[in-house]
Amino acid sequence: MNPHWNTHLNRTLSRRDLLRVSSIGFPSLAFAALDPLAVKQPHFPARAKRVIFLFMHGGPSQVDTFDYKPLLKRDHGKPLPFARPKVVSGETFNLLQSPWAFKQYGQSGAWVSDLFPELAKCVDDICFVKSMHGSNSRHGGALLELHTGSDTFIRPSMGSWITYGLGSENNSMPGFVTICPTQSHGGANNFGSAFLPAPYAGTAIGAVGVPARDARIPFISNTETPRPIQRREIDYSQTLNRRQLELTGPDRALEGRIESFELAFRMQTEAPGLQNIEDESPLTKKLYGLDNPVTEDFGRQCLMARRLSEKGVRFVQVSHTYKWDQHQNLKRDHSQNAAEVDKPIAGLLRDLKSRGLLEDTLVLWAGEFGRTPTAEGSDGRDHNPEAFTIWMAGGGVKPGFSYGATDDYGYYSVEKKVHFHDLHATILHLLGLDHLKLTYRYAGRNFRLTDVHGNVVHDIIA
Repeated sequence: MNPHWNTHLNRTLSRRDLLRVSSIGFPSLAFAALDPLAVKQPHFPARAKRVIFLFMHGGPSQVDTFDYKPLLKRDHGKPLPFARPKVVSGETFNLLQSPWAFKQYGQSGAWVSDLFPELAKCVDDICFVKSMHGSNSRHGGALLELHTGSDTFIRPSMGSWITYGLGSENNSMPGFVTICPTQSHGGANNFGSAFLPAPYAGTAIGAVGVPARDARIPFISNTETPRPIQRREIDYSQTLNRRQLELTGPDRALEGRIESFELAFRMQTEAPGLQNIEDESPLTKKLYGLDNPVTEDFGRQCLMARRLSEKGVRFVQVSHTYKWDQHQNLKRDHSQNAAEVDKPIAGLLRDLKSRGLLEDTLVLWAGEFGRTPTAEGSDGRDHNPEAFTIWMAGGGVKPGFSYGATDDYGYYSVEKKVHFHDLHATILHLLGLDHLKLTYRYAGRNFRLTDVHGNVVHDIIA
């Protein structure tokens, strides 16, 4: 204890208070002085060092993108020849053929619809998982399950768990950044740290509805106060905060504030330059589609994701929000959505590969569920958590590979099924983390991203 602090408060510590502060407060103080984002060693050699998560909010249709079903065209307009799930979002009707043609691409012969002509050229770098399934048919629950592993409770997000397990490769930047994230269907809970310490939460840059060109970390530059003066101001406030910790004992909110002040100060040296893409070549900007108003916005997000990953941010998420929920106008809206993201995503994969980053960067493309092969109304599809496709590239997954299968119409995953828990376990494994050992004790028990579930899908690992 600082005797001057005790005198200033005019407080006499009892023996019980002294023991409490000595046994609890000082360890908390020591913890606060450590960098929670310092690099940590994985449990075993990792295939990936970082993750870029391309989130397609709304639920892209698997049978219109990557899961080719010729019987859907043959039986268009006929009733579904088997029972639907007990829980569905709305009323669905007969089978609806895809409005888009499918072709095979690359040496792998992967099927891709006409929605993704640029991404189709990258299939030999992609690992498709076509047998995904989840537990919730509603957007809110499904988003939470995809991001946190639970569709019913507030839990730390996938990015938070990964940053908790590995730290950040750049101590002047957050370990987890989310660009233009959704504010609905769980909102900040999808990138929050919940009961994990505050530094592991995602740092949002912009938000849904904010153009990517205007998405900035606010107040990151201080042109009025010289850095030595800023340092003195922060040191003084931190001294007060730490003295308060000595008195109160553990205080997660206060500890998080202490750590956030330190990180914010360090970010001033790194973040402004990272957010400025003007040093990128015209060729690179064109690669991401920044020369086209259709692709410019999502292209900026993808380019920022590469820049952040390249500079050591452990987990970067970009979101195409909230556009893929086509209960009607499937052809019009899926066409527009794909046009906005196809070239930027292909550009990201090519750029990462040319820079040697794809080898240890895991790129994940996913929505929260798929769509029904049956029609909703005349030209829409309902939610379908029973079957959907996600894909990964780089980071130790098998390139040019497809795993699992759905039934003849794409309604149910039937072969080598993969649940969100299995996906999470596999992502952690690729990062060198054992999902059974990556735990945090809270409320009397050990928690993990996969809770009491999850199996690593070893067959997709190269």
